[in-house]
Amino acid sequence: MQDATTTSLPHTPPKITDQLAAAARDIKLSHTIFALPFALLATFLAANAHGEQAALSISQFTLIVLCMFFARSVAMLANRFLDADIDAQNDRTAKRAIPAGQLTRRFTLSLMVLCTFSFIALTAGFYLLNTNIYPLLLSPLILAYLIGYSYTKRFTFLCHVYLGTALALSPIAAAIAINPAYLKEPTTWLLSVMVASWVAGFDIIYALQDTEFDRKNKIYSMPSSLGTNKAMWISRSLHLNVILMLGLLFTLSTQLNQLFLIASFLTTALLVLEHVLVWKSSTNHINMAFFTLNGIISLLLGLAGVLDIFLR
Repeated sequence: MQDATTTSLPHTPPKITDQLAAAARDIKLSHTIFALPFALLATFLAANAHGEQAALSISQFTLIVLCMFFARSVAMLANRFLDADIDAQNDRTAKRAIPAGQLTRRFTLSLMVLCTFSFIALTAGFYLLNTNIYPLLLSPLILAYLIGYSYTKRFTFLCHVYLGTALALSPIAAAIAINPAYLKEPTTWLLSVMVASWVAGFDIIYALQDTEFDRKNKIYSMPSSLGTNKAMWISRSLHLNVILMLGLLFTLSTQLNQLFLIASFLTTALLVLEHVLVWKSSTNHINMAFFTLNGIISLLLGLAGVLDIFLR
């Protein structure tokens, strides 16, 4: 007669290929659209400064794109690794790869280390191409700052601003990689302030989904710490600053012309729409406001700026 006692089998970790697929889904590669267009815009601005029409090689362009990919991958993998226990308690995030058992912590950490070394190795490419040592020297600091975001929500409601500044590093880093002297011009800095304000503003909106959970679990965000009303006014103020920065960019840059101006007006309209959607339906349209509208904004501004540079 068979023993009724059930013998538990040892847990078998998912296959490597399955874990790679789960990691790719979990770090949302599609969200690269938020920072990459501005990194590429800064790349072309720096390469074509003062009407020099400096040649941007395919190698340099490829390095910028790959560096963006690996830096973002490190940041997102670190976030998923460090937040796994928090994610497991939140109904909205419990299906993420680590809490759901699709991705092990060890594999996540290994993948993060691999992406870290890949990023640092790629930054050395700028030295090999143009004897530009700055990207390599700054690469560990960039990664440390990106990883630091995951800790901020544990002690400050300014985590949204930190995230904004993390993404705002992309145009600065791109300019340094292509033409460090271009940082003397205000354009890159204005672009970075615009990105920081834009990202911080929409991240506050995104945090509305977790207001109650954050309060119960002592996770800091502006909606949970300051209340929804105050948080939304801060978000509106940040997005108002975006419009101001776009106006200054158009006024002060000799490379950004009519197409960028049109894109700036469209961006203003989309930001207004974003806040109207959230105001009218609270969290019901957050996914549309967060990803769809902001994805359009980044593509609009990035593409318009690059086209202005080529058409002038």
